Amino acid sequence: MTIVLTPYWSNGVQKLKMAAGPPPKPAHGLTPPTLDEQVHAVRCMKQFHSKDKDIEKYIYLSMLKEQDPHMFYRLCLQHMSEFTPIIYTPTVGQACQEYSHNYRRPEGLFVSHKDKGKIASVLRSWPKFDEARISVVTDGSRILGLGDLGINGMPISIGKLSLYIAGAGIRPESTIPITLDFGTNTQKYLDDPLYLGLRHKRVATEEMTEVMDEFMYEMSVAFPKLLVQFEDFSTDHAFLYLERYRNQYPVFNDDIQGTGAVVLSGFINAARLSSAASGRPLNTHRILFFGAGSAGVGVAMQLMSFFTLEGMSEQEARERIWLVDSQGLVYSARGKLAEHKDYFARRDYAGPPITDLLDILEYVKPTALMGLSTMSGAFTRAAIETMAALNPLPIIFPLSNPVKLSECTFEDAVKYTNGKVLFASGSPFPEINYQGRMLYPGQGNNMYIFPGLGLGSILARCSSVSDSMVEASSLGLANSLTQEEEEAGLLYPQIERIREISAGISMQVIRAAQAANVDRHVELRSMSDPELLAFVNSKMWNP
Repeated sequence: MTIVLTPYWSNGVQKLKMAAGPPPKPAHGLTPPTLDEQVHAVRCMKQFHSKDKDIEKYIYLSMLKEQDPHMFYRLCLQHMSEFTPIIYTPTVGQACQEYSHNYRRPEGLFVSHKDKGKIASVLRSWPKFDEARISVVTDGSRILGLGDLGINGMPISIGKLSLYIAGAGIRPESTIPITLDFGTNTQKYLDDPLYLGLRHKRVATEEMTEVMDEFMYEMSVAFPKLLVQFEDFSTDHAFLYLERYRNQYPVFNDDIQGTGAVVLSGFINAARLSSAASGRPLNTHRILFFGAGSAGVGVAMQLMSFFTLEGMSEQEARERIWLVDSQGLVYSARGKLAEHKDYFARRDYAGPPITDLLDILEYVKPTALMGLSTMSGAFTRAAIETMAALNPLPIIFPLSNPVKLSECTFEDAVKYTNGKVLFASGSPFPEINYQGRMLYPGQGNNMYIFPGLGLGSILARCSSVSDSMVEASSLGLANSLTQEEEEAGLLYPQIERIREISAGISMQVIRAAQAANVDRHVELRSMSDPELLAFVNSKMWNP
């Protein structure tokens, strides 16, 4: 089934029409006599490459997706490594910032706090709501590392769902991008005459929560088979709403859980290599997080699994992790801390605040340095050289998005460690020829995780998304490397294999859901692993 969304006007209100089924064959004479699909694919790529700015490439692909979704997704699968930085990070950040200026047509649902009491009717305006299986929901309050963009966050939801479709074969008509409008605290948007959102500061948390409660309930009623992914909520609200709804509805937060899972996967592979180089046991790794927001703490929570899988207790695992925020090392004696930071606050230090990263590195002596601060260049030459002095093969993961906010570049990490570094970033960096040897940066892109996690959750008809399902997705990714990829020293598999990777992750997620008793598709329990994998593959939509 192919969906075509076109705007039309009725009583002054813009709505959406949907055409179901395959696109109608144009009448004779309405297409050129020698229009060939393979040649047309070449033509589309030629048009794509003719754009000299990434944002223009983004706009072109958005047009292609609307006009010819089959061609768009076919090309996306064929050119995954080239398309992903355009339809998602880093270019999607610019697309969000310019959304109100580049807006052309509706592509998702907008729900505002002014819809309180009538959210059900807003949701039912979505065409073919009985087809809905997955929704990416953002409130635009913390888009990537760009801050509060308000309603301009819609391209994040659109882009994520495009990757669900391309990466896991979820049917296009099953997806709903949603932006929640609670206002924005960014004055330049409030002053922008083209801004599409409500023109006031963000509402208080109490009012927001009342709307969120209604929204989540009405979502479960209107779309009973729907999985909800929260995306780019501010740190406090990200934790608040994940905990509030995770046991009531099938919901997960990609910034907290997805980021944590993909980093855990890369860390598992990096830790094995680092320990082989140093001779230190895996359970002796020490991880320093530079950045203690929702993403940083979410990753830290997930990386505890690395140590518990090594047989350590939760308390022992927690003691292998240190956090750094804007005030330096996070420790209990420093004073009152936000709840999400307090869990990892050090109880074994009570001295004066340690605020300089170099001093913290010398104190902690980490084997791994994780960056989730959105502070460009925070990993200085001195910091990288210190990590190299402490470890024969240090683990350095600058994970902030987009590229301009990364804590360091791959080039700097290679240069200041003399090529001896285990590196993964949040955004893509080019490979480097260093002293005659090709070195490849890892990219801890959530795209490795969320498509397979989402597909597995949908196929298992989960009532909730358990921690064990998230952990299963991470282990599935860590174990997906081919022999050639391992020999090349890669921490993550080639993104071109995303469909194969997602299928394997989906199978592991379904098994974890069954073990946690949150699956409602009980027929899948009787399948062998090969049968289940074949079932997963059979459910993937192909353009």
